[in-house]
Amino acid sequence: MRERIEILVQNLNKTIVGKSDAIRLVLVALFSGGHALLEDVPGVGKTLLAKSLARCIDGSFQRIQCTPDLLPTDATGTNIWNPRTGEFQFMPGPVFANILLADEINRATPRTQSALLEVMEEHQVTTDGVSRRVPDPFFVIATQNPVEYQGTFPLPEAQMDRFALSFSLGYPTETEEMSMLQRLGSTPSGQEIQPCISLEEVLSLRRHCAEVALEQSLQQYILDLVRATRSHRDIRLGVSPRGTVAFYRAVQALAYLEGRSFAIPDDVKALAPYVLAHRLIPVGQARAKDLVIQLLETTPIPPWTK
Repeated sequence: MRERIEILVQNLNKTIVGKSDAIRLVLVALFSGGHALLEDVPGVGKTLLAKSLARCIDGSFQRIQCTPDLLPTDATGTNIWNPRTGEFQFMPGPVFANILLADEINRATPRTQSALLEVMEEHQVTTDGVSRRVPDPFFVIATQNPVEYQGTFPLPEAQMDRFALSFSLGYPTETEEMSMLQRLGSTPSGQEIQPCISLEEVLSLRRHCAEVALEQSLQQYILDLVRATRSHRDIRLGVSPRGTVAFYRAVQALAYLEGRSFAIPDDVKALAPYVLAHRLIPVGQARAKDLVIQLLETTPIPPWTK
């Protein structure tokens, strides 16, 4: 499967210029069975990344442009009366897709946000007492604009916990942006990319990632970092047990993407800011990511051998 992963990464790099780190993080979220939250300004390639990923894995793609008037049933689907058959018929919403992009999720009302977060956790939609499973794999990429707050409903910190990783793409460098201009007209768009991995292989990769070994000392290192967030004086709310599990799964996925059947401490250190920071509620003006970096510097790495 290593060769398949390399082809997948190369295909994504054809459309997302200079964002190899972001591509690696979104694949970590996908193969660990979680979801990703992108907090970034408009126009940096978030939608293109989601569409390209769906095309590469030959999966269905749906996009929800979140607005204050978006209803929960607009996302999940609803029953409508069919006069031809004389009975109600379920019309599935956009959540019935392999890759779902919830664009500017903080513009949706809390009621709609809750509906989206519920299907993310349960992988099913319940309407009029009937539960329907969403496709498998089911992967959500949600976006937030960090510079516009007028008319928004920020996700509560407890609900941010539903996302395995949170990160940003950021602006390209001058060289990368010049390369992007020079490749206009010759670079494949998300629709022109050919599928390079099947949905069945994605599910197989998830199973392989779950088999990556973490020796006990490394498990203890993850636990030390998580528990340190719960006792730090500048953190009002630390990482939940759900966050601990997401951290463990993400480390397994990163190790597998790096071509190893075992994880190392560097995997834990590389992912900590993206897995832990959005789950914290800092005290005062402290920044969550800075606090995570501080914890990495003060938490000793246990003895590790392989």
